[in-house]
Amino acid sequence: MTYQTHIAQLTNLIAEQNGTWDAISPESVARMRLQNRFATGLDIARYTAAIMRKDMAAYDADPANYTQSLGCWHGFIAQQKMISIKKHFGTTDRRYLYLSGWMVAAMRSEFGPLPDQSMHEKTSVPALIEELYTFLRQADARELGMMFRDVDAARASGNAIEEQRLLNAIENHQTHVVPIIADIDAGFGNAEATYLLARKMIEAGACALQIENQVSDEKQCGHQDGKVTVPHEDFLAKVRACRYAFLELGVEDGIIVTRTDSLGAGLTKQIAVSKEAGDLGDQYNSYLDCEEIDPATAQNGDVILNRDGKLLRPKRLPSNLFQFRAGTGEDRCVMDCIASLQNGADLLWIETEKPHIEQIAGMVDRIREVVPNAKLVYNNSPSFNWTLNFRQQVFDAWSAAGEDVSAYDRARLMSVDYDGTLLADEADERIRTFQADSAKRAGIFHHLITLPTYHTAALSTDNLAKEYFGDAGMLGYVKGVQRKEIREGIACVKHQNMSGSDLGDDHKEYFAGEAALKAGGAHNTMNQFAA
Repeated sequence: MTYQTHIAQLTNLIAEQNGTWDAISPESVARMRLQNRFATGLDIARYTAAIMRKDMAAYDADPANYTQSLGCWHGFIAQQKMISIKKHFGTTDRRYLYLSGWMVAAMRSEFGPLPDQSMHEKTSVPALIEELYTFLRQADARELGMMFRDVDAARASGNAIEEQRLLNAIENHQTHVVPIIADIDAGFGNAEATYLLARKMIEAGACALQIENQVSDEKQCGHQDGKVTVPHEDFLAKVRACRYAFLELGVEDGIIVTRTDSLGAGLTKQIAVSKEAGDLGDQYNSYLDCEEIDPATAQNGDVILNRDGKLLRPKRLPSNLFQFRAGTGEDRCVMDCIASLQNGADLLWIETEKPHIEQIAGMVDRIREVVPNAKLVYNNSPSFNWTLNFRQQVFDAWSAAGEDVSAYDRARLMSVDYDGTLLADEADERIRTFQADSAKRAGIFHHLITLPTYHTAALSTDNLAKEYFGDAGMLGYVKGVQRKEIREGIACVKHQNMSGSDLGDDHKEYFAGEAALKAGGAHNTMNQFAA
């Protein structure tokens, strides 16, 4: 419904109450409705799932239409990110949110900081999704509230042209609410546990769930050692559990992102069940590191595989885990991705150890031989040393081309000594274009940085602490923070407005009229920032 349609409908409704609702303003209620566009998290999930599906189709038509997100660990961070995007680019199109399980574990667990091993409370994940969208909805309410105040001012001054311009802007207002890709880790248990958590995450507003093929009770961060994968049937049961949750809740466009950690995972806890040669279980087991044995030499407790008439004993570690053959990671990644897409996944995530386009593209090319429209979500991870990686990539490319690299020490390329060199400049240009280049070459539909706001919070706090507690004193805050906020138009310089003070004043006036005791009067110090 449009603004004017709301007003007309409410005018009729109030008139039907025999005068008992006459103190209710139809326009005020219309404003409150527009400021609360999404009544539930499921409304958000359905709305944002449709956006993602449309964006995926646009990417299939032209890989220049890739999408991006930043990981956010608090609702305020997500809110400020989306306000900034609207300020600088005028639209939120193709910009999403990412919810990182790593950041939930490290920053939002009641146990305190934890490693990324699924030890945090599973309820903290849907709670953060709800918080993120609460702050984004408040950003809508705040922005529209300021527009409504401008409408009132235009009316009061008799400026009908400005009033109509503002009313048109209100009708075409773009929400701060955008899709979220939410990390469900390895499902926090069996398939039923995965379903229960998925349902809570969707009810909170998640339209896209990212699930990984590690064993849930041995889950590790994708960029650490000791990762243990599960056979495909175990993983696909959890993928189906997520789909059931989406369908049960009426989010028929819900997106499932399946992540494979096989590139860096050399261990498995289970031997896969195989019913016939060449099935998924047999393929999974074919990568195990085995030794042929004579039945007469079999030992008590041995696990024996029969393959092509030979008896093979998978090598078992003291941890009771089995290991895969070295060098099989890429083949297993390709197999994982094809199996996921053929069993209900929408997008893929391949966790790599470095940001190398051709490494990613080599796997995607193989996947697309079977599933031509395969697309990736890719982690532009802060765990990568981007500077060193890309300087070494340029060094290697120059060396292969026969160029003189004697002025550079490959092992020391991170050094500030190389800043400003031709090699460093080319590396920086490759970093700058990495997302566009890999979207075109390697099938990456969505680029995200998992933990950026964890690092920005630490860096900005360090800078402020160094200055404020040092010789700069209060100038450290004024020069390093407030002066920049004012001059760069950072919305939260008016922190009372950002926290909802003006919204509260509007409501007080709706409820109590002239008797309302409002906070935004002449003596509000936020008026110092009016200019």
